[in-house]
Formats: sequence, C-alpha cells, structure tokens
Amino acid sequence: MSVLEIRDLHVTVGEGDDAKEILKGVDLTVRSGETHAIMGPNGSGKSTLAYSIAGHPKYTITGGTVTLDGEDVLAMTVDERARAGLFLAMQYPVEVPGVSVSNFLRTAATAVKGEAPKLRTWVKDVREEMTALEMDPAFAERNVNEGFSGGEKKRHEILQMRLLKPKVAILDETDSGLDVDALRVVSEGVNRSRAELTGDDAIGVLLITHYTRILRYIQPDFVHVFVNGRVVDEGGKELADKLEAEGYAAYVKDSKETAKA
Repeated sequence: MSVLEIRDLHVTVGEGDDAKEILKGVDLTVRSGETHAIMGPNGSGKSTLAYSIAGHPKYTITGGTVTLDGEDVLAMTVDERARAGLFLAMQYPVEVPGVSVSNFLRTAATAVKGEAPKLRTWVKDVREEMTALEMDPAFAERNVNEGFSGGEKKRHEILQMRLLKPKVAILDETDSGLDVDALRVVSEGVNRSRAELTGDDAIGVLLITHYTRILRYIQPDFVHVFVNGRVVDEGGKELADKLEAEGYAAYVKDSKETAKA
C-alpha cells in the first residue's frame, strides 16, 4: 500500500520582505484506494498545496514534511517525484510547441517506467484511452495543448494519468471550465483508474475543487475544508453536501476571528 503523508507543512511565496505564508501547518494522509476532496474558497491555499507537493520552484517549503512510502518527497527533484509515483493534473495545462501528444506521452512513460513501452501495445493503449475519453485520434499528432479547448486540455491531463498509472494523482481543479459532457467524461476516466487498480496498486486521489458538482461523479471517501492555509474541518461526503447548502462563509468568519485572537 502506498501512503502520501503530509505533516505540518508550511509554504511561502515570494522572497524577503515580500514573502507571504500561504500554507500554515497542513496535515494530510492519502492512502492507496482513497479519494480525498480538498475544498475551500479562492485563495485558501488549495493549489499551493498541489504545486508544493509537485515541486514547483515558485513555492518555498519553510517547515514540515512530505513523504511517499516513507521517502522524503521534498528532497526529490520534480522528475524524481514523478518516477516515485506522483502525478499532477494542472488547473491550467501549459502548451508545449513542437512536441506532439504521441511523443510527449511515450517520452513521459519511458521516463517514469525506466524503459520505453513496446510500440505495438503502446499505440493500442493510447488509442483505446483516447476513445474512452472521447478524444479525436488526430489529437495524437497535434502539439501538446496547442489550440486545445479547456475541455480538451483536461481530457489530455486524464489521458496522461491513465497511461502513467501513478500511485497518487493530484487533480488541481480538473473540473474548472468544463461543460457537463466534458465533466462526465473526465470523471469517468478518474473512476476507471479507481476501479481497475486494486490492492497495493490502487491509486490514491487528491481532488482539489471549489464546487461539489464533480463530487456527484467522483465519490470522495474524505472531504477536507481549506481556509487560510489550514484544514479547518474534515468529514465524509456529507460534509460536501453541507458546503453545497451553506457555503464557506462560516469557516471564513471563524478563521478571521481566530487570526485576530
């Protein structure tokens, strides 16, 4: 069983007098087969958590630990984190001019697995996954994300996840900008990974979102409420239902009152 363990994580953005603490002591554990939803208002630190785990240089870790199966994630380079089994689906996927989707995917799989996948089976796997995600096969020969719509970019992120089979997938606002049909297709891709991989190979999912609509498709085992860089409440799916009905206002108010005290 794989375990991503985050303990007392503190993260800042900026340098010197301009440095601002975003994460203020986050504790979170994600195990194989578990799906955790991170919910909270804008600016609460949700995406900072995702990018800090992935190793984005913009963010400075000032305290705490992140381990995957006991190994120090924070001591790893970005590519080492990917090879260790971490995957990040970005909120705003970047374009990669001059690199086709097919070459990008096979290069990524080779880097993560340590050897190139056999071409015949790889082409078949890519085609099947693209079909399942309702992606035009012609996209395989297009440059990565160039001219892609928001929904197409998000499908490509899930295509990567499906082919790379990480231990833990961090999905940063994957539902952002998706229409109903794209949301369904993307969610089904995540759910296939959850259903197909079991036991020690089961995927752990950290799903970051503002809204509960994606949770109608991807059922979380745990819901964590993020406000002002901290986890302020935790529960099961019923907590998401509460947030749908009541919003974050009470949590934000409590956080401000605590900060004043």
